[in-house]
Amino acid sequence: MKIDKNFIALGEENGSLNEAQKALVVTEEISQADANLFLLLRGDFEPKIQEQIVSNYKLLAQYHKAKKADIQKEKPKEAYTVQKEGAEITIYCDGACKGNPGKSGSGLAVYNGEGKPTLLYGQYKELGTNNTAELNALHKALLITKEGKGSKVTICCDSKYSIDCITKWAYSWKAKGWKKKGGEIKNLEIIQEAHALYEELKERVIVKHVKGHAGVEGNELADRMAGYVIVAQNEAYEVYVYDEVGVVLEMGDG
Repeated sequence: MKIDKNFIALGEENGSLNEAQKALVVTEEISQADANLFLLLRGDFEPKIQEQIVSNYKLLAQYHKAKKADIQKEKPKEAYTVQKEGAEITIYCDGACKGNPGKSGSGLAVYNGEGKPTLLYGQYKELGTNNTAELNALHKALLITKEGKGSKVTICCDSKYSIDCITKWAYSWKAKGWKKKGGEIKNLEIIQEAHALYEELKERVIVKHVKGHAGVEGNELADRMAGYVIVAQNEAYEVYVYDEVGVVLEMGDG
């Protein structure tokens, strides 16, 4: 689509464009997708609001692209299982929540020693919390660890709370009948399940903390998947179909 004065006028608010719009019209032509975004950005928005609109638009575009790919392939979505038992596996897990409490989901990036990582997204909750989403992601990582019999697994999580609940605090809580000083143990059911798995698997699994939003590829991918759940709203985990890691990283943060 060619960019002309009439097109520019459609996007102007009080005779001017905002910075995000200007970035889209630096060439003579524009794609249909960018044209739609250009018009969606019409308004005197603060820079942070402009960034959020662009981020949400890209997230929705990725969602529709994935749905289209599913229809074209005409086959059911696949549940992930570890392909090579005995391999060294690294799993990044993350959770996202809009509102806290609010819509939440969990995402994982599984590096199984070959090619690009497998990306998983699921466990949508209409009224979840960030901590619950993080715990659910860590629990799923432990379930994948159990499937990969004989595999040495490193689970990387940016939630210190989740790690401490499962690998540290659960021992004292369990010894006291799953009670703690000062009140109830929040998210107790998922903590109990995940801790039991950790106890079963700790001879071949390492759970370590990584800094979130620090440019670590696996963590960033898991973050994008967690945010994607909030749009896709799927409870069961599904495999995300993609061609390039860079395209996934361009999706909005979770």
